[in-house]
Amino acid sequence: MEKNAAYFMKKALAQAVAAEKRGEVPVGAVLVREGRVIGRGGNAPIASCDPSAHAEIVALRRAGKKTESYRLNGAEMYVTLEPCLMCYGAMVQARIARLHYGADDPKNGIFSSGVFDNVKHVFNHRIAVEAGLLSGPASALLSGFFQARRGAGAVERDGLENRYGG
Repeated sequence: MEKNAAYFMKKALAQAVAAEKRGEVPVGAVLVREGRVIGRGGNAPIASCDPSAHAEIVALRRAGKKTESYRLNGAEMYVTLEPCLMCYGAMVQARIARLHYGADDPKNGIFSSGVFDNVKHVFNHRIAVEAGLLSGPASALLSGFFQARRGAGAVERDGLENRYGG
């Protein structure tokens, strides 16, 4: 099997499915360098009680440990949902070369929300970006997740963390 961008995004989608099975918002990320996965992660803020445990951050932390470096020069991030400002900032600090993401996030995404245009001057590293990679499956996963939660009333009762007594 050819290891192209779609191949790695499918790996990120698998991480999103695993996150959903754990009761987290289904977002997954895979970090790749030289054609090999060096870090992967799914959303985990609820279970870990860590607001920074977004899929991208989890993948960056694992890649850092695996490579024994906080700089991940030349690496490419594949994530199912457009990153927020925090996650993009972490990718800049890690010196990620390229970002591929699936679904847009007009409310919280750094690009779709317009935030990037206001803060791009503060970043000392530029990341090449490809938006919309396998956006259909990524969007469907998220839509299905939130539709089910709305049907159960979880979203209206102060969000997902109510399941954990938060």
